[in-house]
Amino acid sequence: MKTKILLLLLVFHFSLLASFAQTSWRDSLAVLNTLIAQNPQSTDLRLRKAAVNIELQQWDYAIDEYGRVLQLDGNNLSALYFRAYSYNHQRRYDEARADYERFLAIMPRHFEARFGLAMTKRAMGRRLDTLDELNRLVELFPDSALSYAVRADYELELEQYDAALYDWNEALRLDPRNEEFRAARLHVIDVMGRSRRRR
Repeated sequence: MKTKILLLLLVFHFSLLASFAQTSWRDSLAVLNTLIAQNPQSTDLRLRKAAVNIELQQWDYAIDEYGRVLQLDGNNLSALYFRAYSYNHQRRYDEARADYERFLAIMPRHFEARFGLAMTKRAMGRRLDTLDELNRLVELFPDSALSYAVRADYELELEQYDAALYDWNEALRLDPRNEEFRAARLHVIDVMGRSRRRR
């Protein structure tokens, strides 16, 4: 049930962006600010405004608006997810991590939030924590080629070539037609060969 609600919220959030495509984003903001002044308790209007702020890359305004939504609805998953996303754009990684963790405490089996948390920890330079999150991603989504691919990419960065090759093999087993995965696997094999020749 929670998954269905979150999917609806995320679809709603992105559909809001598309609904404003006909008019200028700034005109949309003016209209939304007027509507919010008349209906300050409306989380729907505030989510719409924050979506426009993101489109305009007004990260501070988006963060403020999501904060207001969370004051009205402390467990609003859309606000938590997109505020974390906005924090990341400002390199405010501690706050992003806190929002992703709060989100995942409510909905632990959410691929994008789990991936967002892993990438936030990566940006913070927390290697072991990042790897733990990516391992959790694979555990929770063992049938997802993308979960293996994301972990393989990070393992390559850590020069864990055998582990990266294993994960690219798994990603290709699950998505055998993916040419990007195939090229990444060949790259790992090439790097492994060069590394062995240097020894």
